[in-house]
Amino acid sequence: MKNFYSTEIKRFNLENGTPINSIKLSYQIFGQPIGLAPIIVVNHSLTGNSNCGGNTGWWKEIIVNSKAIDTLIYTIISFNFPSNEFEDEHWNPNQNYRKFTIRDIAALYWEGLFSIKINTVFAVIGGELGGAIAWEMAALQPNRIEHLIPIATDWKTSDRVIATSLIQEQLLNNSEDPLVDARYYANMYFKNPDYVNQIFKRNNIDTNSIEGIENIIIENNRDKIASYRLMNHLLNSIDICRKRVDFKSIIKTIKGTIHSIGIDSESLFPILENRKTDIEMMKIKSNTFYQEFKSIHSQDAYIKEFETIATLLSPIFNSKTVNVQNQFKYNVSKYSMLS
Repeated sequence: MKNFYSTEIKRFNLENGTPINSIKLSYQIFGQPIGLAPIIVVNHSLTGNSNCGGNTGWWKEIIVNSKAIDTLIYTIISFNFPSNEFEDEHWNPNQNYRKFTIRDIAALYWEGLFSIKINTVFAVIGGELGGAIAWEMAALQPNRIEHLIPIATDWKTSDRVIATSLIQEQLLNNSEDPLVDARYYANMYFKNPDYVNQIFKRNNIDTNSIEGIENIIIENNRDKIASYRLMNHLLNSIDICRKRVDFKSIIKTIKGTIHSIGIDSESLFPILENRKTDIEMMKIKSNTFYQEFKSIHSQDAYIKEFETIATLLSPIFNSKTVNVQNQFKYNVSKYSMLS
């Protein structure tokens, strides 16, 4: 894969103080070479990977020439979670996954950017778990992001999500077929009922469609167990206020513009929580914007409703409002292409 790279993070300390001698972060670059254009960081979600653009990317209708995130104008970087084994580049945390928090992943992403001489970015964008990482990246480095764009997510997790992730953890650690069973549960629990019916298109109970439902669930089960175990665990730690001051104080420190997008059928991060967050931010921060849209696709909406997402993002990334000849000049000599 031509646009696939890696960078090694050495002597990294987790939030709880546990030292990690070395972690290799793999990532992909789409669009312009680093140093020639504004940087956009795209964080993948719970079961995704860095392949967000190009002909096969999960956001190929968004990150492409002359579209919402124009690859002729921007440099797009997307990191892989440690252990997700995309392109066989992985680090296995084994039982250490319980020591990681969402803040650790956000800090790792910043270290990854710093290691390739990127100190500020035009935007950080992510959906669901990727959006939660975006929130943490802004809280960790409040002066380095010009536009923060969390989609279908929130700055905190809910009791319902914590309970759900604990159930999945039990399945992952005790089931005879752990990954399949955990994904069975997650695929059904977090999807809108109308969306489930649309996927399976079952007209009556005599159509032998139960087997078809099983096949689709298993077919969608593409994740590696180490990766899924880690990312499921991370859902429990989403809270930018943990061991910090209150939410309003943190928001006041974030200099960039915040553009939040909510989805009415989202299960992990319900729309009502998105609205509450927006109301609180609007009281103290003028450069805050909130939009939402309807979709039956639940947590899949931001990777399926391309036209809607493009419409919401286009004003942010419109080339007429972006100074493409700006200060984004970086040393790229430390790149290491993966073979």
